[in-house]
Amino acid sequence: MDSIKILWADDEIDLLKPQIFFLEQKGYHVTPVSNGQDALERCQEEVFDIVFLDESMPGLTGLETLSRLKQVRSQIPVVMITKNEEENLMEDAIGSQIADYLIKPVKPQQILLTLKKIIDNKRLVSEKTNSAYQQEFQRLFMSIQNVTNYKEWVEVFKQLTYWELELGKSDQRMKEVFDMQKSEANREFSKFFGKHYIHWMNHPNEEDTPVMSHNLMRKKAFSYITQDKPTVFLLIDNLRYDQWRVIQPMISEMFKQKEDDTFFSILPSATQYSRNAIFAGMTPLEIQQKFPQYWKYDDDEGGKNLFESELLQAQLKANFKDDIKSHYVKILNHESGLELENNIHNYLHNRFIAIVYNFVDMLSHARTDMEVLKELASDESAFRSITMSWFEHSPLQNTLKKLADKDINLIITTDHGTTRVNNPSKCQGDKSTSTNIRYKAGKNLQYEERDVFVIKKPEEAKLPQSNISTAYIFAKEDNYLIYQNNYNQFVNMYKNTFQHGGISLEEIIVPFAVFGKK
Repeated sequence: MDSIKILWADDEIDLLKPQIFFLEQKGYHVTPVSNGQDALERCQEEVFDIVFLDESMPGLTGLETLSRLKQVRSQIPVVMITKNEEENLMEDAIGSQIADYLIKPVKPQQILLTLKKIIDNKRLVSEKTNSAYQQEFQRLFMSIQNVTNYKEWVEVFKQLTYWELELGKSDQRMKEVFDMQKSEANREFSKFFGKHYIHWMNHPNEEDTPVMSHNLMRKKAFSYITQDKPTVFLLIDNLRYDQWRVIQPMISEMFKQKEDDTFFSILPSATQYSRNAIFAGMTPLEIQQKFPQYWKYDDDEGGKNLFESELLQAQLKANFKDDIKSHYVKILNHESGLELENNIHNYLHNRFIAIVYNFVDMLSHARTDMEVLKELASDESAFRSITMSWFEHSPLQNTLKKLADKDINLIITTDHGTTRVNNPSKCQGDKSTSTNIRYKAGKNLQYEERDVFVIKKPEEAKLPQSNISTAYIFAKEDNYLIYQNNYNQFVNMYKNTFQHGGISLEEIIVPFAVFGKK
């Protein structure tokens, strides 16, 4: 292994030669110093992997040295070594972010165990995770090949997400293997989804049909509306299941979780269709037929989700005999997020509060357009990291903190997910064909059949059509649809970006969670 570099500061350093010799025999490189000032100077000159620091040195004490050391090398792990077992001293040291502490006299084996716990921990965890995934690989492979219903696909996806998060904490040796397995899963899921989708849309109440966008409220969310407490329905636009898994622990610290579930986005797995369907409680075709004033086709000018509040009111009225007092708010920027944070208590006199939070969707689109975000969110792991960082410092988390001591039902969900695209697929259509690169709606569509799921009769999939000959195609797996005009330019523009509207596990299977007061 590469030699681990240790700085050991102790005013009795000469008495520690046996321990130092023991460590060097084990392959560690130890730099001994006899006081805090020398320790600080050596840290400024050289990079060490860990520091052992005596607490009771003359001159600069161990705690004083620790404080200054953290200003120089904030991330370096420090082990405090002390004769003093007083609780307040340990609290001061732990509050100063030590990695561990040892009580004198220290034995060589104690030091070795501490080093393995701190320095080798990541390597040991990585090796154990990789080994566990290797053992699980074959079982997952068999599960993917033998799935027979949507519930089994949900379980497969949850397992894949678990391993994606676990392997993301370790090294990258297994990443290629996992990526291949996930690609295989998406290939099989696309086949399964295409085979069953039309049936699901026409038989929504059968046991083998999943809860989908257009019946999410009726089948799941509305059951939490009660007379005695308000229900907050928070929809974070475009939230992948893996992104949900990294912010979920922070929410669970504030609230008690009542339900941890998923639902399936309808096609297209895009905001215009899936979110309108959620708030209307209708398929896109039903919205277009019953509320033509609220529906816009892909090639129409203007916003496509401008009437969610009206659609929600109509759905509440259709499903409840008594009047459900409700409030709808959409957060499109940081300023409106701060406004929500400041006013959330004023909304709690309503029985149902619907909040659409748009950050993750904006991040996904911005990543396509901005080179700096392509660097920051270069893959799924980085995308999760940015999402988690945003949530930690967002007005949304502050809003939830204000709700944590209230007796409410909190529902957190999304409208669809997103997937990273890598494989361009040529297609053609007339001038009115939609521009989304994960699906196309239009006349005279030409495409690579192996790359898409085709719906030639939109009414069978409960989709509206602007023209009698309109058809839909949906990109499967990691394909993205590119016209032949300026083909190479657009291939390069969209390759390795996060897109939605098509068929993948990440776009279709999305979170639905319910929380209450702890």
